[in-house]
Amino acid sequence: MKEACGVFGVSGDPTAAYTTTAGLYALQHRGEESCGVATLHDGQIKVNKYMGLVHPHRKLLRQMHGEYAIGHVRYSTTGSSTIENAQPLVFPSRKFGTFALAHNGNLTNSKTLRDSIEAKGGVFLTTTDTEIIGHLLHRSSAESLEGALSDALSQVEGAYCLVLLTQQGVYAARDRYGFLPLVIGAKENAMIAASETCALDAVEADYCREVLPGEIVRLGRANRIDTVGRLQKTMVHQEGTVTTQPHPSHCLFEHVYFGRPDSVLFGKSIAQVRKAFGRQLAREHPVSADSVVPVPDSGIDAALGYAEQSKITYGRAFVRSHYGVGRTFIQPEQAQRDFAAKLKLSVIRAEVQGRRLVVVDDSIVRGTSSKKIVKKLRKAGAAEIHLRISCPPHKAPCYYGKNFPTKAELIANRMTVDETCAFIGADSLKYLSLEGMLACEQELQHSFCTACWTGQYPTKLTDKEKSR
Repeated sequence: MKEACGVFGVSGDPTAAYTTTAGLYALQHRGEESCGVATLHDGQIKVNKYMGLVHPHRKLLRQMHGEYAIGHVRYSTTGSSTIENAQPLVFPSRKFGTFALAHNGNLTNSKTLRDSIEAKGGVFLTTTDTEIIGHLLHRSSAESLEGALSDALSQVEGAYCLVLLTQQGVYAARDRYGFLPLVIGAKENAMIAASETCALDAVEADYCREVLPGEIVRLGRANRIDTVGRLQKTMVHQEGTVTTQPHPSHCLFEHVYFGRPDSVLFGKSIAQVRKAFGRQLAREHPVSADSVVPVPDSGIDAALGYAEQSKITYGRAFVRSHYGVGRTFIQPEQAQRDFAAKLKLSVIRAEVQGRRLVVVDDSIVRGTSSKKIVKKLRKAGAAEIHLRISCPPHKAPCYYGKNFPTKAELIANRMTVDETCAFIGADSLKYLSLEGMLACEQELQHSFCTACWTGQYPTKLTDKEKSR
């Protein structure tokens, strides 16, 4: 099961459960299906998990003591949405003591690993990749916990960021390619690891640095971060075995959609990157119009950039409901996405009627949400609708944790841009070029995974994945 989620871990905080809950609030945009918090106190790990959004269950939090905690918000892209799959997962271990694990990402060799573990008598209680990592850690022949963690993670391929709560404290780790973001912050005597910097801001922690690609760290106290392992890739050549560190392949879609605008990911402000995308989009695809309007929320900054570059007035055509509707992209089923799309946006008729609109959105995956948006604008009396997308057409599935389905389901593989425009019902449709996106990233332009647009994957894929 793929997991594109949010993780949070804290060490040395007397109110660790409350801090973790606050951090998960800030990461809610990364997953809305389930959430959970695990704490360590007097050698005992206690976990509370529930379906739905993060909620401060005061009675439960008062029962969760200790200075160490990890948390998780979940968005699954395949498999069942059940409490059994909610994280953190807890594993008993005679060698290392009970530990808890929370994970964001997707393992591309999960089937091979699962089959191998089951063949050796392992029993799985969930369908998550997280449980595979837990089994590998539990079964490692390494004598130390840190050695076992390095051993376990050296066997997995694909994308992951994880936080681990153990009898020795909290650990954080990131895959060799650095696909997904994981940052470290400090607050008084506490150290924190989180999926985004917005979670550090939420708990008033200072940003320290990223967990480096392939790095395993232990969160200490008072600004102490101990690197306890580095994952490397072994390559066999005629001259012999060579160990190398792969070139970073950060997920560029984090900058397009997933990251919160107030976060800094991969060294750059999300809001500023999206504005740069919008300015470049205006350079590549200008149009005569009365106003530039965003599809909220992830289209806002790109629309501001488009308006700034084009000198067309920035306007507001939509009111977004923030009461439980959530982000349509991260709904697990198509029916849920369709229903959420209907409820999420309402049109401000006075800002639309009789006007020529440039509508800026972050992406088109299946086309269903865009079609509904254009239909609403037509009904409200828009004279023209020119749809501008701040990334290229999605043409390939993602195997690293984002919810891009099979090639057949991606509208860009079934239709040309003109055909997509007609299907959606817009007057024109244009996408930002990949070259334009990378130019906006400047010095980081060679450090991103762009597989969902190009079909060129940084890691080796299985035959099953290639057939999707």
